[in-house]
Amino acid sequence: MANEYGNGALTPPEIKVPDVRHPKTAAGGVPAVWSSLKHAGRKMGLFRGVKTLLKVNKPGGFDCPGCAWPDPKHRALTEFCENGAKAVADESMKAGVDDAFFAAHSISELTGWSDHALNTAGRIAAPMIREPGATHYRAITWDEAFKVVGDALRALPDPNAALFYTSGRTSNEAAFMYQLMAREFGTNNMPDCSNMCHESSSVGLTEVIGIGKGTVTLEDFDHADTIFILGQNPGTNHPRMLTALQAAKRNGAVIVTINPLREAGLLRFKHPQELRGIVGSGTELTDLYLQVRINGDVAALQGIMKAMLEAEAADPGQVIDREFIETRTAGFEDFRAGIVARTWDALEQLSGLDKAAMVEAGAIAAKANRLIACWAMGLTQHKNGVANVQEVVNFLLLRGQIGRKGAGPCPVRGHSNVQGDRTVGITEKPSAAFLGALEKRFGFHPPSAHGLDTVHAIAAMDAGKASVFIGLGGNFLSATPDTEVTARAMSRCDLTVHISTKLNRSHLITGKTALILPCLGRTETDMQASGEQLVTVENSMGVVHASRGGNAPASPYLLSEPAIVAGIARAALPESALPWAEFVADYGLVRDAIEACIPGFDDYNARAVLPDGFELPNGPREGVFPTADGRAHFTVHTPPAHDLKPNEYLMMTIRTHDQYNTTVYGTDDRYRGIYGGRRVVLINSKDREEAGFAAGAKATLVSLFRGEERIAPDFLLVDYDIPRGSVATYFPEANVLVPLGHKADRSHTPASKSVVVTLRRSE
Repeated sequence: MANEYGNGALTPPEIKVPDVRHPKTAAGGVPAVWSSLKHAGRKMGLFRGVKTLLKVNKPGGFDCPGCAWPDPKHRALTEFCENGAKAVADESMKAGVDDAFFAAHSISELTGWSDHALNTAGRIAAPMIREPGATHYRAITWDEAFKVVGDALRALPDPNAALFYTSGRTSNEAAFMYQLMAREFGTNNMPDCSNMCHESSSVGLTEVIGIGKGTVTLEDFDHADTIFILGQNPGTNHPRMLTALQAAKRNGAVIVTINPLREAGLLRFKHPQELRGIVGSGTELTDLYLQVRINGDVAALQGIMKAMLEAEAADPGQVIDREFIETRTAGFEDFRAGIVARTWDALEQLSGLDKAAMVEAGAIAAKANRLIACWAMGLTQHKNGVANVQEVVNFLLLRGQIGRKGAGPCPVRGHSNVQGDRTVGITEKPSAAFLGALEKRFGFHPPSAHGLDTVHAIAAMDAGKASVFIGLGGNFLSATPDTEVTARAMSRCDLTVHISTKLNRSHLITGKTALILPCLGRTETDMQASGEQLVTVENSMGVVHASRGGNAPASPYLLSEPAIVAGIARAALPESALPWAEFVADYGLVRDAIEACIPGFDDYNARAVLPDGFELPNGPREGVFPTADGRAHFTVHTPPAHDLKPNEYLMMTIRTHDQYNTTVYGTDDRYRGIYGGRRVVLINSKDREEAGFAAGAKATLVSLFRGEERIAPDFLLVDYDIPRGSVATYFPEANVLVPLGHKADRSHTPASKSVVVTLRRSE
């Protein structure tokens, strides 16, 4: 594809060649402590940094703005991880992006800055506007900003020409108000960050167990005797999970990891709050590590289950739970026939594993009485992402490992409230029951037609069918696939609006008019007319709890997310009878409305402030499956086959240890041994040699999809322990290679973990 923006606008080239060293074999320890203190001291000041960090994930404190891993009931003094400390320090920076900053730096100049440099500019100080044809942003008042948005929305010929995007860091209160505004405006166009990560989990689980969430709690890890981890790197993406894995391991649990890369956080953990984590070797975590080919997970799981079924045939009644299968499930015989029909040769070829390894994993699973299966985007971001998730459920159902203490499916979510946003109504496909509850409570008739998810929202902007984009948090341009297409699509809008705390690349590729609306962060005090406010979030395991910031706002011109949503609503819907001003004055009224509209939130205001919050209802957790027939369903799937030609590789995009989603805190990937650069491709040395590249050479990555080439130049080839035919690159730098149309069946999640690429010599 031609790049009409210039490569620098989307993925600025790196000048420094990364320093490549040996990967680490353990996570945590002294380096994690030092990294946390360094980020806190540099961005907040050491005293203020320590004071702030001691309030993270504590009763009366604030929820970490990083991942959605739950808080233990018995919290440590420092209940945060290295990447959580980075997220808190990053949010707590001073407001450096003000009117003077934009007067000194044009948008064109800023497009040449790296993502790391943009992030280090500091917090955004006041509302900013880029007017049509302008080369710089300038500061405006909040009243002016709301008028711009309201005028643009009211001028639309159809409410469905507007898009209301949400990031998973948005609170329950702001998210509920946001969807309420969009639906009163007349659209269900609510693309969400979950469309790009765990949508395959939500769709897959709902179809087979009746709920789009996992069924385990954090306490289940204390009771599990076996844990399978698939397509997940907790050492970087969910570091607090390592504490739970360590405790499970010390309780005697066996851990099996299925992942293409050998990740430090899955090998060994040095708990930084323990003496042996500082001076000792730490705790070995994984007992059996299966380095599956990228997107070989269905084949690997089917091989494991084939071994279990063969063991059952040899010793009937000793491996599978026949009573559970007969009384609580449907579809077993078709499933069993499909597994029996698979040949070992085919499963070995498709998974990249040998039969002995799959049989060994099957023997471990056959002995397990309480087994948890965890996964993340290594399973969901494939064309067959839904099938991957449902194959995990098949695996669990064989021995009745759902609805039992210490057992069940555990999708590990990313953003801290991405699950909560969905629960309170952020969805393009609302249920009739939810819409009916909104109508009963608020007296307007919400639209019932399904709206646009993220992939289809981009296509709508690109086709000129959507012309106003409003993003409640996030970095849409860098988070989405097909960066050049997304950039072109956003530039075709009449108005793009980003509600943000920090400067990011989405602020630089804009519609004809662009607004940046700065909001309070999780760490900051939120004072409204009725006094200091708290917000609530839902963690990855369905627990809702309070979050209350304590730091002074970075700028006196910041508004809370609920206040910004209400300001837009009043400007766009001047005749609205909804209590927008009252909602902003007292967030407790928003929680009352959520309680009235959504089951499970009984006595919301009282239970939200309990030290451990409260659990939302979860039928499968209790062994009750809210499917049409009241049973869990086995499903039949064909393992995907990738017919790779010479010099073709299946590429997956991954994070470095110095980033969280699209936020880049630094240029190192300490655990993988890569320092000072991000444009790298991890490749098996034999693949590199066969392609004719010298060690340490640079290459251009090319993806081909439906006759269109997508090109990313100047990637350093790094020899790495990765299966043949597989390569790994960092996002967002490699997102330009992910085609918009390459997405998961039914969930439409971008298939960022299985993109076919070739290597060309860099010019």
